[in-house]
Amino acid sequence: MSVETQKETLGFQTEVKQLLHLMIHSLYSNKEIFLRELISNASDAVDKLRFEALSKPELLEGGAELKIRVSFDKDAKTVTLEDNGIGMSREDAITHLGTIAKSGTADFMKNLSGDQKKDSHLIGQFGVGFYSAFIVADKVEVFSRRAGLAGSEGVHWSSKGEGEFEIATIDKADRGTRIVLHLKDGEDEFADGWRLRNIVKKYSDHIALPIELPKEQAAAEGEETPAQEWEVVNRASALWTRPRTEVKDEEYQEFYKHIAHDYENPLSWSHNKVEGKLEYSSLLYVPARAPFDLYQREAPKGLKLYVQRVFVMDQAESFLPLYLRFIKGVVDSNDLSLNVSREILQKDPIIDSMKSALTKRVLDMLEKLAKNEPEQYKGFWKNFGQVMKEGPAEDFANKEKIAGLLRFASTHGDDGEQVVSLAEYLARAKEGQDKIYYLTGETYAQVKNSPHLEVFRKKGIEVLLLTDRIDEWLMSYLSEFDGKTFVDVARGDLDLGNLDSEEEKKEAEEVAKAKEGLVERIKAALGEAVSEVRVSHRLTDSPAILAIGEQDLGMQMRQILEASGQKVPDSKPIFEFNPTHPLIEKLDGEQGEERFGDLAHILFDQAALAAGDSLKDPAAYVSRLNKLLVELSV
Repeated sequence: MSVETQKETLGFQTEVKQLLHLMIHSLYSNKEIFLRELISNASDAVDKLRFEALSKPELLEGGAELKIRVSFDKDAKTVTLEDNGIGMSREDAITHLGTIAKSGTADFMKNLSGDQKKDSHLIGQFGVGFYSAFIVADKVEVFSRRAGLAGSEGVHWSSKGEGEFEIATIDKADRGTRIVLHLKDGEDEFADGWRLRNIVKKYSDHIALPIELPKEQAAAEGEETPAQEWEVVNRASALWTRPRTEVKDEEYQEFYKHIAHDYENPLSWSHNKVEGKLEYSSLLYVPARAPFDLYQREAPKGLKLYVQRVFVMDQAESFLPLYLRFIKGVVDSNDLSLNVSREILQKDPIIDSMKSALTKRVLDMLEKLAKNEPEQYKGFWKNFGQVMKEGPAEDFANKEKIAGLLRFASTHGDDGEQVVSLAEYLARAKEGQDKIYYLTGETYAQVKNSPHLEVFRKKGIEVLLLTDRIDEWLMSYLSEFDGKTFVDVARGDLDLGNLDSEEEKKEAEEVAKAKEGLVERIKAALGEAVSEVRVSHRLTDSPAILAIGEQDLGMQMRQILEASGQKVPDSKPIFEFNPTHPLIEKLDGEQGEERFGDLAHILFDQAALAAGDSLKDPAAYVSRLNKLLVELSV
């Protein structure tokens, strides 16, 4: 055994203590995942060595045959996992094994569901896979040396999973990492070749690296113990390089879980090989659930990049637009240089071609899912709909395709679920309808009961109801679909086109002319509070509404700008009144200008409240209302 020097005892970061307690005392139901996690980490270590060796071939130290070995000792009750990857220095071991970056434990604990089997699958997602060793071991030892360091700069890390760990400097002849798990009482099942083989086949068959276990053999005549031989127990070929016909669904699903650190199967996947001017393979997955950092646009994202089957980069974000940041997968190119960097990727014209093709492939995959598995797509939309709504602004070339994938609530339903596609909306459109009508607002209850919908209900015209914070911004980029323009029913002067008969149009003109005097009186009473007053064609039941000017910001956009500290341009609403409503008729007959002004202001404030807006002067509204109530009670 190597002589240990510079031996010291250090305490774990507080979060690691929490995590270890959880591993040791809670996650019992799916213990075998410890091997999946340790093999996954070993595979990453080998990938990192391959990448660094591109520019520093001396790191391979003559040992270019990269592999992972899993062995066991029944008598000593140990399981050992060894790789010849990048390895760790003393500082690496302290950093990676004693702390967790980016509050990994806090996020991990927050996402626990109480279902032990599901919770155990979360481990890898939060970068805490190494600690799963303590589910089955009461002591873990790590022997490692970073590639490129001298043999005398090896490191020995050990811990019993309590509050501290020991670290010492040792001699280690070979680069890479060896992890020895001292199994707890009752965990002897894992010190067994058949059991370990099954776990490797179940979880790690797709790892594109040989995973070797000792070959089980009888001793030769005259030998006490047979010479140690190793055999590869996984397929050890890159799954995406194999023909689709040879890959089972289960293999695709396990590979997804490996690269995404997810415990659920993906909703869909697309495996494709492109040949010709560009040559590359891609394997893209649509997850079943949203990652915890989906709305952090700066969070790591992107595909795993391989060049000629050599791992080059995790999270290469240049191959898909930002609104598809939830897509997981790998892309393996024959046309890129092995020493490619993120900066080069951003400028390479080959990447633009690949990005365009991969984006179309993802959108086709989603179209197929929506068509063939509508219930699954409904789940996808709940998880990723708001991110997909970023698409039309970011990806002009695919705007129509993205629009077809969008889902909305509408007046056709009564539960507020976003399930209506634009194609379904147009299929139900009235004869002669050449517009797609929509209304934005803060809540479904607010827009569903909005006075702006009264004329649409009367005529049986469906209106899309948009209540996500992003919706008004989305519609500023989505001007038409399938040749039909979008119309905000709360904006400008509503024109129903062919949906109004000639008689209705003529009658509206006559009423507007007859009420010109009332329009002027209300305009004088409301003064600077409004930009315009006019007779409404939208109302059947309510006395008045506020419409937005054609070029003005709606309430959602104003709130977004205000929340981000930006200056919001001044704008004034348009006051529209229903000439046949009893309150308006009473207002028209009011002779006293002061009382007329109070009534006009009350109607204005009520219209603002119905639109979901806040009052500029609530005290004045209450005062006028109280004054009116007193008059009525006398």
